Amino acid sequence: MIRAVLTAILLAAFGVQGAPPKKIEIVSVAGCLREQGTNWMLVAATEPVPSVANQAQGKEIPAAPPDGKNTFRLIGTSEFNLPAMKDHTVVVRGLLIKDKISRINVTSAVEAVASCAAGAPK
Repeated sequence: MIRAVLTAILLAAFGVQGAPPKKIEIVSVAGCLREQGTNWMLVAATEPVPSVANQAQGKEIPAAPPDGKNTFRLIGTSEFNLPAMKDHTVVVRGLLIKDKISRINVTSAVEAVASCAAGAPK
């Protein structure tokens, strides 16, 4: 037992590790913010693009609602006033967790347009 612990400590100290940890990327996505039950969803959303966690500004904010094809479930939203942006186009940034319905752990959310694309799902 002690030998296994010491071996693990030495391997960690010299940077020898197993498989590298899965990298979760920070992305920026624009889409229509919808409330579905207890979940906040971004629908008719753009493709995620690499970004930083800071709030979108200036030219990073679309002037018209995008008509994207993606849907994301937003998590970690309690710090943001999403009810005030409900049914509006928003730019969300955060950690992308890819899955059947991918999730974004939100680091920033800003309203872009006070409406959604005409074809955005309800």
